[in-house]
Amino acid sequence: MPVPGKQAAEVLEFWFVQSRPRQWFAKDPAFDALLRERFLGLTRRAIAGELDAWGREAAGGLALVLLLDQVPRQIWRGTAMAFAGDPQALALSLRAVELGWLEAEPEQARRQFWLMPLMHSEDLAVQEAALPLFERYSDPRTADFARRHRDVIAHFGRFPQRNSSALTPWAPERWAADCHTYQEGDLWGRLSPCLLQLPASTAGNRRVEARRPQSAQIQH
Repeated sequence: MPVPGKQAAEVLEFWFVQSRPRQWFAKDPAFDALLRERFLGLTRRAIAGELDAWGREAAGGLALVLLLDQVPRQIWRGTAMAFAGDPQALALSLRAVELGWLEAEPEQARRQFWLMPLMHSEDLAVQEAALPLFERYSDPRTADFARRHRDVIAHFGRFPQRNSSALTPWAPERWAADCHTYQEGDLWGRLSPCLLQLPASTAGNRRVEARRPQSAQIQH
């Protein structure tokens, strides 16, 4: 089984140094293609469990989280494979919290991506547990986005937009007709009609405000 080293460092270098924050979440076919060219093979090996040894230390673990959680969302955008690495990424994220890797990470951007698998979870308990972590270790905007994700799971029990990726059947009667009209690939366009209909937040006792962030084309 490979041990983390040059390849893990290349993943981190590409994501946090060579790429720009606006590229991390935008729907950009050129960036998706570049990720596919650079990391398709590694991503497949990560999902197959062939890179599990990377998760024995913090730097390799973070590179593995990127390959399991974020990169699939871009190289397999719009398909069920985009979420294939989620369970492994979530386990690694929780491990990073437990072992203190998250707290020891000085860079906010890296802490954010340690936590992204929690935001992507469709388990409400995970979403609730993630909120104080986002509030402590990320920026206010990201923490607010985490709260919005929690509100969606609290209301629907899952992310409705994943229905378009053919993951599991989704009963149309479980959500309002307006939620059927959204633009493919634009998370905020997909969720805004739904968020407008959410009841008061279970945690903040407030109605969710449908404000479009500056960079909202995120696939979850």
